[in-house]
Amino acid sequence: MDAVSNTDSQVIQNRVKEDRGAFCLVVWIMLFILWDNDGVLVDTEGFYFRACRSVLASAGIGLTAAQFKEISLRQGESVFTLAADLGIPADEIARLRAERDRIYTDFLRTEPCVVDGAEEVLRSLHGRFCMGVVTSTRREHFEIAHSKSGLMQYLEFVIAHGDYRRSKPHPDAYLATLERNGRHPANYIVVEESERGLAAATAAGLECLIVRSEWTKDGDFGTARKVLESIGEVPEEVLRWAAERPSRLVLP
Repeated sequence: MDAVSNTDSQVIQNRVKEDRGAFCLVVWIMLFILWDNDGVLVDTEGFYFRACRSVLASAGIGLTAAQFKEISLRQGESVFTLAADLGIPADEIARLRAERDRIYTDFLRTEPCVVDGAEEVLRSLHGRFCMGVVTSTRREHFEIAHSKSGLMQYLEFVIAHGDYRRSKPHPDAYLATLERNGRHPANYIVVEESERGLAAATAAGLECLIVRSEWTKDGDFGTARKVLESIGEVPEEVLRWAAERPSRLVLP
């Protein structure tokens, strides 16, 4: 999906004449909401855990929920490091990954996954902010999860795995978004649910709201702007954040 088509559609510029007869430039600011996907808009972390656990078990490796939280959601690493640490060959790990992807895809195709209240929240903010998704998930998985979600109508763009070099907790995904849209970091607010996501947003210089999920409720979110208990709390916090920003800048 394309972003807002051009600069003129994001920032309206008008020449106005002051009393002294000099000119100034009035710039109306477009504000952006950047949504994480998994755990914020769609409840897919459990699917991913189950798929990983299943294929690792076939290789004789147990994967606990605590390990998944630490390795994947906190560190942003692959749980297949557990296989590599045991000396399992790279080609076998690749086969296990492919099988994991097959199982995960089946979950996405057959199980409902939209977070309760997500559509209502996006609808309430649509047209007031420019909204997009910034995710570490593969685009093919993203598209499957949202094929029937009803959420894409509210989103202007998607930045997914493959659109940047390093995944969260590195800031690359958010830096790619800033480069794409060409706005100052102060014009963005991020909605995340994990420590790796918060670390990525913070490293990119962006303010971040955290929406706790069942998988991240015990996380350390000390650098977040605010920690919320549900997505339904996001609009109020976003509007409070927006009220702190000037609706326009007057440049000489």
